Amino acid sequence: SDKTMSVDTIGNFLTMIRNALTMRKRTVTAPYSKMREQITRVLLEEGYVRDYAKKGEGVEASITLILKYVDGESVIHQISRVSKPGRRHYEKIVDLRQVIGGLGIAILSTNAGIIADRAARERNVGGEVLCHVW
Repeated sequence: SDKTMSVDTIGNFLTMIRNALTMRKRTVTAPYSKMREQITRVLLEEGYVRDYAKKGEGVEASITLILKYVDGESVIHQISRVSKPGRRHYEKIVDLRQVIGGLGIAILSTNAGIIADRAARERNVGGEVLCHVW
């Protein structure tokens, strides 16, 4: 395999979620990673998914998200990658803009863990903006 190609595992994960929503699926299952679980936990805490579960161990492990719909409409309208492996996007907390006037969230990787922008403001930490959700 070509080592110079940096695989965007977060981007792939968000694409899997987007595709599942487009197809009106109830769940989406992806290979497990700690990062994916932390992003999912934020989505759950912020009300964007109904629930999630980790299955299996090691390389066999997977994570399944139970997607959330209200009156047939997905609660997630858009989930987009901000920072990319080739172009990292960091923001200081003072520069962190609200997503869609505060209707959406940014998910950040900070030294306080993977958290939503609201939590980042509360803790006064900036970090890498992984994605926007609204």
